[in-house]
Amino acid sequence: MALGCRPVKLQLVQFDYNEIQPRVASAIRDFCRDAMQDTQTKQIEIVVNGETRRAPEGKTLAELLLWLEVDPSRVAVELNRSIVHRRDWERTPIGDRAALEIVQFVGGG
Repeated sequence: MALGCRPVKLQLVQFDYNEIQPRVASAIRDFCRDAMQDTQTKQIEIVVNGETRRAPEGKTLAELLLWLEVDPSRVAVELNRSIVHRRDWERTPIGDRAALEIVQFVGGG
C-alpha cells in the first residue's frame, strides 16, 4: 500500500557559470531593498562617480554596493580619495557627503 507518495520526474537544469553571479547579486539586492523599504530609513547624500545621489544612512560600503546594484566581485572602490581594500568593505561606514569612485573590471582582449 502506497503512503501517498507519487513518483517525481527530475529534469536536468543547465546553466552557464556567468549566469550564477548576477542571479545571486540580484537576489541579495532584492532582499536588501525590500528590507530597507520596510523601515523608515533616514537618507544621506553621497556622490557616486561624480553623480549626487540619496542613499540610506548607516550602511557599510559592502551594503551600499548591493543597494546600488553593483556586483561587488567586479569592482574597485575609492572612498573620499582613498582606495578601500575589499577586506575592509564590511566595516567601512558610508557617511553623509561621502564621495565614491567605483571602477568596474571589464574582461576582454
